Amino acid sequence: MKWSEICIHTTNEAVEPVSNILHEAGASGVVIEDPLELSKEREDQFGEIYQLNPDDYPSEGVIVKAYLPVNSFLGETVEEIKQSIQNLVTFDIDIGENKVTISEVHEEEWATAWKKYYNPVKISERFTIVPTWEEYTPVHSDELIIELDPGMAFGTGTHPTTVMCIQALERTVKDGDQVVDVGTGSGVLSVAAALLGAENIKALDLDEVAVHSARLNTKLNKVQDRVTVAQGNLLDGVEEDVDVIVANILAEVIVRFTGDAYTKVKKGGYFITSGIIQQKKQLVKEALIKEGFEIEETLVMEDWVAFIAKKK
Repeated sequence: MKWSEICIHTTNEAVEPVSNILHEAGASGVVIEDPLELSKEREDQFGEIYQLNPDDYPSEGVIVKAYLPVNSFLGETVEEIKQSIQNLVTFDIDIGENKVTISEVHEEEWATAWKKYYNPVKISERFTIVPTWEEYTPVHSDELIIELDPGMAFGTGTHPTTVMCIQALERTVKDGDQVVDVGTGSGVLSVAAALLGAENIKALDLDEVAVHSARLNTKLNKVQDRVTVAQGNLLDGVEEDVDVIVANILAEVIVRFTGDAYTKVKKGGYFITSGIIQQKKQLVKEALIKEGFEIEETLVMEDWVAFIAKKK
């Protein structure tokens, strides 16, 4: 079978919405070539990092790749992708150069093309993300392993916004907690919450492809008995009060349901927000404070911000 590789040269800010557009168009996974990966110094903090080839990365901006089957609808699908990316401008998202290129690859090339980018990586004091095909031996007795297959997931779990969410969950989740994961994507945050001891986790996403991926990943990590994955819009349908709400989505979406989050979080509970670019930091901060949250901690990684907000 023949596949078409679509490459979008965009910005770091647009990576997640562009990735989501590609998934909605039928891509089962994406490859992200971000030159910032070359200068990261995770080894100083966590003692582990993978080797990267500078030739695989653009000199500026970010390249997002996905693979689509070559069929009679391909041309129409590509045009819809281009239009959806262009529409991101209406949300005040910088799409940068926005150069889109198409090339043909064979199935055996496509099946392994993205694997060279994905190795075990330690993303926090306790968590290591491991691809399903890799052998990995925990370094510490309290190390927590999240297994992911990016062929079925929305990203690899190592994007700064996801990393900060997991680090925030480490600081807030206690044994027996109830957690809601808004815009769950691959379900990686719900898996992390379960591994940290949460007993009842709701993973919600509007996209049915995300719901499918999250269910697969919860089973892969053997936490499906504590994670309920469902299709849903933000906090619609969440009746009970919970200990932690986590949302790794666009800043503009976060501010829309900050009030609902305040209502649903128990006193002393937390609202973790990520997916926020530096330019939108103040917008989200003001919305959180306006609703009554107290900013307990602000996490920053590269150009991204995450907040740990507490209900007084």
